[in-house]
Amino acid sequence: MTDGARRRVLAEFLRTRRDRVQPADAGIPAGPRRRTPGLRREEVAVLSGVSVTWYTWLEQARDITVSRQVLHSLAGVLRLSPAETRHLFDLAGHTLPRSTGGDFDGRALRRLVDALDPHPAYLLAPNWDLLARNRAETGLIGDPADGSVSEHNLLRLVFTHPRIRTLLVDWPGQARALLEQYRAGADRHTGDPAFERLTAGLYRESDEFRSWWETHDVAEFRPARRTFDHPRLGRLTFDYVKLAVVDAPGVTLVSCLPADGRTAAKLPELSRCAPHPTTEPGHFDDH
Repeated sequence: MTDGARRRVLAEFLRTRRDRVQPADAGIPAGPRRRTPGLRREEVAVLSGVSVTWYTWLEQARDITVSRQVLHSLAGVLRLSPAETRHLFDLAGHTLPRSTGGDFDGRALRRLVDALDPHPAYLLAPNWDLLARNRAETGLIGDPADGSVSEHNLLRLVFTHPRIRTLLVDWPGQARALLEQYRAGADRHTGDPAFERLTAGLYRESDEFRSWWETHDVAEFRPARRTFDHPRLGRLTFDYVKLAVVDAPGVTLVSCLPADGRTAAKLPELSRCAPHPTTEPGHFDDH
């Protein structure tokens, strides 16, 4: 959609929402001579704290700047639902994070992760915390002998756990690719305490993280192939696929598909390497 088309859709959306609001709902007497079915433009402007001229331009689809604060005010005056508010922000060129409150239940996602076994799968929070992983994933990245890998953040696991350096074939290339993906997300969440703590800790603890972080290189996720030297099962190669979870903003489901027949044949044994039935390290309520 072009900018001009988007502004026209925004203008029409505002007009239809304005017509829907009854004056009494906004504390305005209807009056005997009132012809407008809903609120007048000047009333919306006054109630939203903007000038009548500016709001008129907005409904005329003129090229003007609309702040997030004004959008929140308009959403309140026009009594928009959460879906309508998100639509308003999208049309105005802003992003409004989805809410995870209410009826979202992470247990269904955990059951999905478990159902993907014997294919390794896990749920990842925006700050790369591992929210859940199935038996196959635990058998892949956990210590089959004693389950000593208890780190709950994937990036910390990659950069600070000695086992992962020997498990991942081409650890430097894989680790740097993951860091560049994390960097893109961290820059979008500047000031977020979860990201700040993770970045600061890795910056102190890992020479490689510190060196690569300074380059400011960023990347988006692309389907990737990773090869592992598993201590029990030998060489394993997986194609990684990442799916966004619509009702949990920022949460992603990562599934690992065998890239060759030898890996596929070893999948049942990989699940049996897991020391515990299912690992659920994180909580959706925290993100």
